[in-house]
Amino acid sequence: MNFIERPSPNFNARAADVRHAVVHYTGMKSRDEALDRLCDPAAQVSAHYLIDQEGAVFRLVPEEHRAWHAGVSYWRGVRDINSTSVGIELCNPGHDWGYRAFPAPQIAALTDLLGGIFARHRLLPEALLGHSDIAPSRKVDPGELFPWRDLAENGFGLWPEDAPPLAGHADLTGALRRLSEIGYAVPTTPEEGRDILNTDCAATDVIKAFQRRYLPGQIDGRLDTLTSARIAAVAVVYALRRPTA
Repeated sequence: MNFIERPSPNFNARAADVRHAVVHYTGMKSRDEALDRLCDPAAQVSAHYLIDQEGAVFRLVPEEHRAWHAGVSYWRGVRDINSTSVGIELCNPGHDWGYRAFPAPQIAALTDLLGGIFARHRLLPEALLGHSDIAPSRKVDPGELFPWRDLAENGFGLWPEDAPPLAGHADLTGALRRLSEIGYAVPTTPEEGRDILNTDCAATDVIKAFQRRYLPGQIDGRLDTLTSARIAAVAVVYALRRPTA
């Protein structure tokens, strides 16, 4: 794969091996504005790669180094996601500047890039995450227009079988337990609205993050029977991936 080299000084040493790939959108008006920020020492943010809307791939930080893209984050017991991940920025103005679908050339380049990353680091399909998955109280990217299902069909990410709404009332306690089993940081109790990272993450934040990925037509943070069913279906998919004793 051909890369355009645009080195960023914003990196340090990893504290762990790569276990994840995290997708972001830039949330900025232009590609050059995003590149300038990701390479600005004063900004103290970066990513390993940036893919523009035409499919050009910029390499900012070598994969052996720890880029600064995840911030305060968590997934399945890991708190230093920067150390365990490769960060990929997709040029998209985001929800503040005119969020739009990701063009086919951009997704094709992402698919090729992920193929190399997953092969180099021997990653499993479930290793692909979105910024909103790992920071549900702070982030909404890559957002509801990101083609999660299409990528899962190519081996990047997991997607459940369609499930009908559950009968009866939705069980918030059970849903939060399943969301935690999937990997999300959830409030220790629904009433506290504070997650294991001690941030002000409410249950609605986590449900919205889940919906952005698995129910993109319904992002309201409400635990109705359809959302409950989809959470249960995704939890089953993740459970099947875990090794048995």
